[in-house]
Amino acid sequence: MTTTFIKLTKPTASIVEAMNRWENDPAIIALTRHNQNQADLDRRETLSLEELTKRMEDHHIYLIYHDDQLVGELNYMIDPPHLFQKEPGTAWLGITIGESAGQGKGIGHAAIRYLEEQVKAQGMKRMELGVFEFNERAKKLYQKLGYTEIGRIDNFTYWQGKMWTDIRMEKYL
Repeated sequence: MTTTFIKLTKPTASIVEAMNRWENDPAIIALTRHNQNQADLDRRETLSLEELTKRMEDHHIYLIYHDDQLVGELNYMIDPPHLFQKEPGTAWLGITIGESAGQGKGIGHAAIRYLEEQVKAQGMKRMELGVFEFNERAKKLYQKLGYTEIGRIDNFTYWQGKMWTDIRMEKYL
């Protein structure tokens, strides 16, 4: 079993189709996007090829393949406005393992390590991310990889009938 990471340089219709499938998968919507209420959870998103191309202007996007099957994507932004700690030269991390074939196999661990290498090669020394408090699996993974909590944003996202906190974490590379 092999996992590879490929920088997205030329979006295609099939990549957009996969990202739309992940974005609208009821099993992971609550884990991957910020929702204000039940209507947000029920809302279906549609990303176009043009929108993905535009997103590449401020996101470094990598596709995750496991045994030659596209199973997810990871990305980072440099110094986005939503950083909890506004320290210049910070990469904001995002990751989605959208296909069940890629879940529970250590791919998230390998993907974050890979992204850290890419960020470090760009000369940045700090990474920051947000994880919803109910996402225990992700929190444990980030802690295992050396990320530490730096703050919390209460009442940040809606799931299972209530609002939850967003936990912000950082790691110096």
